[in-house]
Amino acid sequence: MDAYGHLRVLVSLILGLGITRVLAGLSRRIQSPARTEGMLAQTVWAVVILLSAVHFWWWEFGLRRISDWHFGAYVFVLGYASLHFLMATLIFPDALPDHAESEDFFMRRRGWFFGIFALTFGFDLLDTLMKGAEHLRALGPEYPVRLGIGVAIALLAMRARSLRHVALIGLAWLAYDLSWIIRRYDSLQ
Repeated sequence: MDAYGHLRVLVSLILGLGITRVLAGLSRRIQSPARTEGMLAQTVWAVVILLSAVHFWWWEFGLRRISDWHFGAYVFVLGYASLHFLMATLIFPDALPDHAESEDFFMRRRGWFFGIFALTFGFDLLDTLMKGAEHLRALGPEYPVRLGIGVAIALLAMRARSLRHVALIGLAWLAYDLSWIIRRYDSLQ
């Protein structure tokens, strides 16, 4: 197995754990609608994280072009994948007392959640640079704008005082992110 193949296995495990957590949490919304009624903000951001993890898995295929791996790059990519898992655990925490998955719980932890969300954009830039200048140029002038918008979204959501605003901010990011993915990552290159 080559270095990329070796890394891909561990990244897949980490992202798989995060995706599983989000899907299980969303499934509980369907299974117990009375208990989970009115959790729009949390559900919107769960979908954002699910899309982000799937997107991460897709674009990391570009790492196959890197032939000379070193331990720092390996740990960096694993750390980046781990950020998705951490966000999933903040959206759907481990078994806690009743209503631990309530939006009130999510709002109390939003500083951590949106802080990690903002951090992913710094990791994204470093990851892009690791793939080379040609890869960076191929992303076009919108790429740094997208990173700035992502950080701004995180800061807005972190400061939002109402669940409705947090949900609307999440829906705005989800629409933009889907647009970006469709325009930039429709096929593997």
